[in-house]
Amino acid sequence: NLVILDRIDNPAAIAELKAINPKVTVTFYPYDVTVPIAETTKLLKTIFAKLKTVDILINGAGILDDHQIERTIAVNYTGLVNTTTAIMEFWDKRKGGPGGIICNIGSVTGFNAIYQVPVYSGTKAAVVNFTSSLAKLAPITGVTAYTVNPGITRTTLV
Repeated sequence: NLVILDRIDNPAAIAELKAINPKVTVTFYPYDVTVPIAETTKLLKTIFAKLKTVDILINGAGILDDHQIERTIAVNYTGLVNTTTAIMEFWDKRKGGPGGIICNIGSVTGFNAIYQVPVYSGTKAAVVNFTSSLAKLAPITGVTAYTVNPGITRTTLV
C-alpha cells in the first residue's frame, strides 16, 4: 500500500505510480500539513482503520518563499512536527504502538545556511534538529527517524 497525502489531487501522478507496480494499491487523501493536529489525527485514524498498519511516514511537504515567512515556517517545520506528533499517537511503543519509521525531508541548508533564504534555511535546520531528537528517542518509542538532506534539486521549489 502507498498512501499519498497532499493538497493537490494529481490523478495523472497517481496513475503513473499505480503503473509502476500494479500489485501496489495507491490511495490519495487530500491533506494540508498546516491543519491542526486534531485534523491530522482524524485523517490518520481513517487510514489506520483501513490499512491496519502503516510502516513509514515520509514528511516531504515544503516551500521556498522567504517573502511568506509564516507560511514557510508553517509548511516546512510546524506541519512536519504536527504530522509527526499525530502519527506518534499510533506508533509510540509507550502507548502500545508497534513503532515505525519517519523520514523527514530536510535540506543541506539545515547544515549550511543560504543567506539569500534565511527563513527557509532556518526551517530546515529546525527539521534536522527535531529529527535528531526523535532518533535519540527510538529505543524508547520504537520509532526510527531520519532526515534526507538533498542539495539544490530541480523541483517546483526552484
